[in-house]
Parts: sequence; structure tokens; C-alpha cells
Amino acid sequence: MKPKSNILLVEDNEDDVELARAALAKHNVTDKLVVASDGAQALDYLFGTGQYANRDMSVLPSLILLDLKLPKISGLDVLRSIRDDERTKLIPVIVLTSSESEIDLIESYRLGCNSYLRKPTNFGQFMEDMGKMAGYWLELNKPPPAEKTL
Repeated sequence: MKPKSNILLVEDNEDDVELARAALAKHNVTDKLVVASDGAQALDYLFGTGQYANRDMSVLPSLILLDLKLPKISGLDVLRSIRDDERTKLIPVIVLTSSESEIDLIESYRLGCNSYLRKPTNFGQFMEDMGKMAGYWLELNKPPPAEKTL
């Protein structure tokens, strides 16, 4: 049996959240989708602070989908915090953004993202790309053992 896990989607655009939900459902992704609508909420979830102070911290996301242009705390700053903390530094982080900035691309990799995907503007392409991404990171990729990430 697959261990209890979830995907953290850090996205402030509700339309993109619904597209991601639909794409993951279409590709039979059964991991729970947790949505953070800004960078501060994402960090609260990851580190069990704020409104998430009582959550089960033994369940970390198996994957983080991170937008860059976020309210309160930018995606790059969220990525920096993820990589700076022993509890979260090995979680795969996929930057999922509409940014076409080469600076954002380079900085995302410099800070330790595992992949950088530009959101396609075409609905069909978005659905296909999300399926490929989920298939690789959730089915093919071999993550480190959970006890090594805590």
C-alpha cells in the first residue's frame, strides 16, 4: 500500500488551481492536493505554523508545485526556505509558472528547484503537461526514504 502523501500546490490564481485539480484527476493522481494561495500560507503548511500549527507534521508533501509570482512571500523566497530546512530540503519542487523570465529560470535552479515548467496557455497542452509531470515525479521518480528527510 502506498504511504499517505499529498501534493502541495502553491498557486494564487483560482483558475489555475482548478485546472491543476482537473489535470491531476484526469491522470488518476490519488494523492491529496493541498492548496496554499500565497507564499506565507505555503510556509505555514510546510513548517506547521500559523493556521497549520496542529497538523500532522509526519506527513510531508511528496511533491510541491510552486508558482513564482505569489502574494506575501514570493515563490523564490518559498523555495529558498524549503531548501534551507532539513525537514523539507529533499522534497521535489517543481516551479510551475507563467514567467518567461530567464532570470526566474536561472534563479529557480540556483535555489534548488527540481524542474521548471512554464504553464501553457492552451488547455489541452496544460492537461497533457500536468499528466507527464505527475507521471514522472509521482510514479517513475525514486524519492529518498521518508525517515531520511525528517
